[in-house]
Amino acid sequence: MRTLTLILLSLFAIQNICPGQEAGKPRKDKKVVIQLYDDGTWQYADTSSRTEAIGPVKGLEIPKTRPEDEVISHTAYSFLFNDQHKQARWIAYELTKEETAKSVERTDKFKPDPDVKGGTATDKDYEGSGYDRGHLAPAADMGWSPAAMAESFYYSNMSPQVPAFNRGIWKKLEELVRNWAGEYEAIYIVTGPVLNPRLQSIGPNKVSVPDYYYKVILDYREPGIGGIGFILPNSGSSLPLQSFAVTIDSVEKFTGINFYPALPDKQEKQIEKTLCIDCWNWKYTRTVNQKDAREKTGYRASASVQCSGKTKAGDQCKNNTLNVSGYCYLHESQANNNTNTPSEPSVTERRSVSVQCSGTTQAGNRCKRNTLSANGRCFQHGGN
Repeated sequence: MRTLTLILLSLFAIQNICPGQEAGKPRKDKKVVIQLYDDGTWQYADTSSRTEAIGPVKGLEIPKTRPEDEVISHTAYSFLFNDQHKQARWIAYELTKEETAKSVERTDKFKPDPDVKGGTATDKDYEGSGYDRGHLAPAADMGWSPAAMAESFYYSNMSPQVPAFNRGIWKKLEELVRNWAGEYEAIYIVTGPVLNPRLQSIGPNKVSVPDYYYKVILDYREPGIGGIGFILPNSGSSLPLQSFAVTIDSVEKFTGINFYPALPDKQEKQIEKTLCIDCWNWKYTRTVNQKDAREKTGYRASASVQCSGKTKAGDQCKNNTLNVSGYCYLHESQANNNTNTPSEPSVTERRSVSVQCSGTTQAGNRCKRNTLSANGRCFQHGGN
């Protein structure tokens, strides 16, 4: 059979950024030879066994479910609701380049999801709680459809998030992933909270407050395929997003969710065990159409929060603010700089109970150390 030999970036051999390699720039020195066959299948040039075809897979974004699970589908995304915690366990959707180029205005009309039989959270659950109604599937990803935008404000798509997290590192991750969708034509996203029985709750419906959130992304377009995961603590952070990147396998172990089960087994195993930081573009640019409509419409938070800015003495600012950035007018400039200038958190930001480090070793395995750091990582993996 006729074969076509291509030189591709290795999404499978690189485990991390090599010394001297600038993050955000795809590697050009590490390459492997892959053979593509006319029928769409492929193999490494130095292997003899054929792999499964790369092509459209129906429901690729949907995690593995049990017979009793009721997956609910809206216009743009599907989700599995956890009635005990009153929020989705996961939300899954495909995001295409074309969808990121359209911009429907935010509705900002939060309301219960009529498709959830046991009921969702309501306004009263969040009133006075100090937590944001944090989107799991971001509203800005739904700008291609008025119906999708409206449904993104269902409480089934909300989770209690610390304001500095929702308006900071989580928002930056959402923007970066949206940029990837535009750059890689289409990606498959699964996102949600890490739920367990020991979580605190808010409101009359006992909505659980997660300690961590996750997001996994799959690029399943030729010539290269690859995946990446993120685990982030529900707290503000000035660390770069790369610090929270892990293998998809690591997210599966941390959440108990099996992602992308529709993939051919060999592909799934290879993609999910591999972490290639520099195979992804970390320098995102936001077009006018991609801008969060909060900025377009002058959106402000519904409840004031303490400013996240730091005074010259290094203390947290005592002003309250309604700005969506979480910074008062005196420290608005810090909102744009906090991702590039990591700062040492105070002792009060450390956890009272140790957790297993969410970092990944060079072999792609979950770190076995326990840590008290606020970002859930030990000292070797960027802990604070």
